[in-house]
Amino acid sequence: MKKSDTHAPKTEKAAANPEPAAAEPVAVVELTPAQIEELKARAAKADENWERLLRTTADFENFKKRAARERIEMAQATTAAHVQRLLPVLDHFEMAQAAAQNAGDDKQASLQAGVAMIQQQLKAILAETGLEEIDAAGKQFDPMLHEAVSQQETPEIPEGHVIQQLRKGYKLRERLLRPATVIVAKKPATNP
Repeated sequence: MKKSDTHAPKTEKAAANPEPAAAEPVAVVELTPAQIEELKARAAKADENWERLLRTTADFENFKKRAARERIEMAQATTAAHVQRLLPVLDHFEMAQAAAQNAGDDKQASLQAGVAMIQQQLKAILAETGLEEIDAAGKQFDPMLHEAVSQQETPEIPEGHVIQQLRKGYKLRERLLRPATVIVAKKPATNP
């Protein structure tokens, strides 16, 4: 009986703690309250660092976008400054062409044709850079595009419309370089 008694506890132990045949034993480590607090502090610090990394990454992406936008704006401003310097030349071509039309001589006709070709060539070059003329004649006055130098009473043209354009205005890719200088219509005064 003693042999069976010694066998009985072993089978009870085996049934109570079944061990897998090929698995490694799992070690259970008991942590002190100080160690648990240290782990919590480290986890909080890791979360804080992760949030800081996300914010820094977002800030860097915003910086890259802002820098690209500023480069484009700087290039457009530089182009606008160069084109603005050419506008008086364009004005002088138009004045020379108007003067040549009034002369009526054969030499004047060839001068007029030459000036017209130069003007068209210059306009084509400027149009390639994005320059647009602002056509104001007969249109509603727009203070964003037109500069009124005077008003004139007239019954033929509706009030607030451009009667005459004195100087052309120009835009460079949606950016106003120079407003068109205009005379604006107003209603005639009624005599009582």
